[in-house]
Amino acid sequence: MAAKLTVAVDAHGADLGPGEVAAGAALAVQRSDAQVLLFGPLDELQRGLPDGVPPSIELRDAPVSVAKQGDPARAVRAAPQASIVQAAQAVARGEAEALVCGGSTGAALAAGLFEIKRAKGIVRPALALPIPIPGSPVLLLDVGANVEVRAEHLVQFAHMGAAFAASVLGVSDPRVALLSNGEEPTRGTPEVLEAHARLAAGANAHGLRFVGNVEGTGLVEDAADVVVCDGFTGNVALKLMEGVSGVLIRAIRERARSSPRAALGGALLRPGLRGLRDEIDPERSGGAYLLGLRRLGVVCHGRFTRTGYANAIEVAQRGVRENAVARTLAALAAAGALRQGPARLRASEPPASVPVQG
Repeated sequence: MAAKLTVAVDAHGADLGPGEVAAGAALAVQRSDAQVLLFGPLDELQRGLPDGVPPSIELRDAPVSVAKQGDPARAVRAAPQASIVQAAQAVARGEAEALVCGGSTGAALAAGLFEIKRAKGIVRPALALPIPIPGSPVLLLDVGANVEVRAEHLVQFAHMGAAFAASVLGVSDPRVALLSNGEEPTRGTPEVLEAHARLAAGANAHGLRFVGNVEGTGLVEDAADVVVCDGFTGNVALKLMEGVSGVLIRAIRERARSSPRAALGGALLRPGLRGLRDEIDPERSGGAYLLGLRRLGVVCHGRFTRTGYANAIEVAQRGVRENAVARTLAALAAAGALRQGPARLRASEPPASVPVQG
């Protein structure tokens, strides 16, 4: 039997409160062999566990939250007692193998950079999210860790995404593309143009299957397995897709109730629609992978229920068991995509971020 893995979970940042995260942790340990260090206000955590604290969960009182602070880097530095900081420190000390948090991407990134540290040779960490497109899921990165990027960041994101998709998600020879406003190599921002030229020139030498640019429609048309962009663009694309899919599901449900004839048709379609709803549910993926740190992080959407947090804990476990960090770095090294020499943390970092998952 595989050894139990410990996941540090920050219970602040969830829209439904720390108690819902505690309930998610209880669900995770019930469904798997997870062990959880749960950081948050003790009274609220205990309310989320009305049947008592399971043996596989350890509660750590951390009532201070920086999830809603406007300057996450400053807030993390100023509040070492904050729950996200304590959870990241537990991972850095080796008490836990992975970090799970929700609500504030900026706080998660700042705590990860300051406490867990970026992996050697990584220029910028990135948030990578498997988008649940029916029949052809796609890994999109960055979806919010970096509002502004340089061409070298996009190039590294491309290699990082391809390595992660191949080694952890099981995608054979993943197709990698840049998200742009046209498929032609001459379309896009100056950073996209430069990244395109670099990737096209070095793809064959480094074993990267670069397929060029894709437009927004390419995200949902099986044009690539990994799509790379800056965090601002990725966040907007992600929220737009989530919003449109939610509106469509609600519109179909309302039309199915609009008349007796529609209700009869809706009853016939209900099993198929329920399966489609479950397939595109953002909670199913468990959240976005925070790649580029020395340990794995998973950032949940602030709207997640206990089911989403349970999935996030299990996803973090799976990533550790699949040796995601080491395998991704090994693939980056083989591709020559790691920066040589120290990547020093400048005073302006961590980079400005947008609240991707909440």
